[in-house]
Amino acid sequence: MNDKFTRTLLVGTIVGALTGLAASYILVKRADDAEQELHITPKEGVQLGVGIASLFRLITSLNE
Repeated sequence: MNDKFTRTLLVGTIVGALTGLAASYILVKRADDAEQELHITPKEGVQLGVGIASLFRLITSLNE
C-alpha cells in the first residue's frame, strides 16, 4: 500500500466516525429536549438506509 492510499483511508475513517458521532448526538439530544424516549420506526430506518446507499453511490461516482 502506498502512503496516499493509507492517508485516504485514515482520513475517511476519521471523518466517518466524527460524522456518525455528530448524528448520534443530534438524535439523542433532540429526543432528550422533547423529553421523549429515543425511537426510530422501521420506516425511518429504511429511509436512513436508502439515504446512506445514495451517499455511497455519490461517493463512488466522484472518481469517474
